[in-house]
Amino acid sequence: MKSTGIVRKLDELGRITLPIELRRNLDVNEKDPLEIFVDEDTVILKKYCPADIFTGDMENLVEYKGKKVSKDSIIELARLAGLEFK
Repeated sequence: MKSTGIVRKLDELGRITLPIELRRNLDVNEKDPLEIFVDEDTVILKKYCPADIFTGDMENLVEYKGKKVSKDSIIELARLAGLEFK
């Protein structure tokens, strides 16, 4: 993990502000969703990018019951189920 040398205090609501330089470097914009990970005593923020729940692909996604699935996965699942396409 790389240190930025930036230190921020939590406010009374538990919020921190990410400096503009960091947001620009990581292409994080206002209202972008961030995913939060915890590894022992470390908190990791990552820009959230929806991905196929089966393969991790991030292209040609459709949403089904709140989950992202790629069209390629849908075709493969249909083939596994014995369905044929023309």
